[in-house]
Amino acid sequence: MSTTSPTRRTALVAAALAAAATLASCSSGPAADAADGPGGWEFTDDTGTTVTLDEAPERIASYSDYALGLLSLDVEPVAVFGRVDVASDPRFAEYPEAADIPVVGNGYGEINLEALAATQPDVIVVGLYPEDREGTLDLDGPRYGLADVEQQQQLEAIAPIITVVVGGRGADVIDSLNSVALALGAEQSAVDAAQAEFDAAAAELQAAAEESDLEVTQMYADASSGIYLAKPDDELGMELYRSYGVDFTDLNPDDGTFYWDIYGWENAAQTMTGDVLLLSVEGFQAADLADQPTFAPHPALVAGQVHSWTQAALDFHSQAEKMRELAGILRASVDV
Repeated sequence: MSTTSPTRRTALVAAALAAAATLASCSSGPAADAADGPGGWEFTDDTGTTVTLDEAPERIASYSDYALGLLSLDVEPVAVFGRVDVASDPRFAEYPEAADIPVVGNGYGEINLEALAATQPDVIVVGLYPEDREGTLDLDGPRYGLADVEQQQQLEAIAPIITVVVGGRGADVIDSLNSVALALGAEQSAVDAAQAEFDAAAAELQAAAEESDLEVTQMYADASSGIYLAKPDDELGMELYRSYGVDFTDLNPDDGTFYWDIYGWENAAQTMTGDVLLLSVEGFQAADLADQPTFAPHPALVAGQVHSWTQAALDFHSQAEKMRELAGILRASVDV
């Protein structure tokens, strides 16, 4: 089990446990808020921070989720760091070039600053998750994936930081990452092609959701903490998929708690409303759940409609792949 708090586990299982009401909600060409001219290059990120350089950056270091988005748009980072082992992260498998990118961190807050500096990045791309449903940002604390403010300052001494805010609507985060990618050298044609793939996958997911009419439970569980049901208003992938008609378990939508509904094993019966279970890869899997007497009778578990679930990065290509996967799951499942 992760040792991060439930709020931080939001991102990792978001990063365990991530668009709009129509396909058009993801803009076809988000204009990067960047300028490159006689006065140099500048970019204003989601926190309102403006990064200014003498010329457009060419060497980019990035947290793994945003590195995936950059790679999907043909922008290759010079260094990557992640919360888990980057080399074995299956999400990088389709990018052979990623094998040659130096990995300078394989754990939350564990960044080899010397190795990072050796790659000579012009900018470093990181993320920031909101503290609550209202989108409150702790701009005085460290960005996600960084150990503390001191470490963030050490990164900033190497290169300016560009922050992607990962909150609100999934479509908005995708647009933000596209803006970053365009500012860092991606071609608009690459963004357009990725959106076309995304739109086709979204239509496929919407059709599958309408045809199946099933309830999907996305969750994390372990022996000590119990059952964590992700809340679809707060988990960005779920918010995105629900906008295309997927019905997610949402037992307490208005209770004010952020991201998780948490149940002890003694209350497992209260969670047994879904027809399909999506299990965070970081927690209990089907065999583990079957060993829990109070959870073993879950109809979806008995029917074998249980799937390990890895959070996809919030870029057009990654989300297109995930939506196709979810559409296939829905079409292969039945009402239990």
